[in-house]
Amino acid sequence: MADASLASLRAILINEDGNTPLAHRFRALFSLKCLGKDGDDRAIDIIDEAFGDDSALLKHELAYCLGQTKRMHAVPALQRVLKNTDEDPMVRHEAAEALGAIGDVDSLPLLKEYLANDPLEVIRQTCELAIERIRWEHSERAVKEKLGESQFSSIDPAPPLPLEQDAGVEVARLRAALTDQAIPLFERYRVMFRLRDLGTPDAVDALASGFADPSALFRHEIAYVFGQLCDPLSVAALVRVLQNSDEEGMVRHEAAEALGSIATDEVLPVLRAFLEDKERVVRESAVVALDMYEYERSEEMEYVAGVASA
Repeated sequence: MADASLASLRAILINEDGNTPLAHRFRALFSLKCLGKDGDDRAIDIIDEAFGDDSALLKHELAYCLGQTKRMHAVPALQRVLKNTDEDPMVRHEAAEALGAIGDVDSLPLLKEYLANDPLEVIRQTCELAIERIRWEHSERAVKEKLGESQFSSIDPAPPLPLEQDAGVEVARLRAALTDQAIPLFERYRVMFRLRDLGTPDAVDALASGFADPSALFRHEIAYVFGQLCDPLSVAALVRVLQNSDEEGMVRHEAAEALGSIATDEVLPVLRAFLEDKERVVRESAVVALDMYEYERSEEMEYVAGVASA
């Protein structure tokens, strides 16, 4: 990546001219994420710079992308965002989750502090997951457990259940575990990602049952998983979530973006209807989702900014 192209991506991401469409900024962000993942810390610094923006949707995506780079260089920025109690909870949640994705042991004291003391459930639950993910990654289980092959390259808040724990078990039993409030949240996330990797119609139906969970964090992750699966069978459930004005914004936003990824014919009018939603995060998610819809229906190879290949 030439310095000029890196500068171009920065200009797009931070909206240097004040007129850059949000969808273009997202594409630039994913280009920078790829560079950061490949070891270019300059890309991580540019992503960090964009936390000065006023869009919670964009900033939450910045945090997500920093976690996906799995680079220690991103840790100080993520810790700073988590500590900022004036920041939107959706952004702070994503910062905590990203620290878990990176697997930074030195972040454990900070995560434990916010698990114990943060007034917001979404932050406490995210810190709980991040702590357990870091512990798992640095445990013997991570070495010994036999995980199935996954078509998804994302670093998730929890690994899927190991194969030996699920051999011959019907989806119905996984479904029961998914919604069993007596089971620790981290283990239920593992069930969720096992169902995602199975990806059968029954597994999709089981995942949809997770939208009845009392945790907004859990419900938002179900929507995210549906965005990864891109299965038309999930469209009806996602539309119900998006149309529910009483649902948390972080859940509705994830449902909108999932619909953009699935990109079936019936999705287009649904997304257009939410361009004027009362919640900014939902309006902006509809914008981004429509861009994703166009990408999925096009012959583009990657969802990145055009300058990324310059």
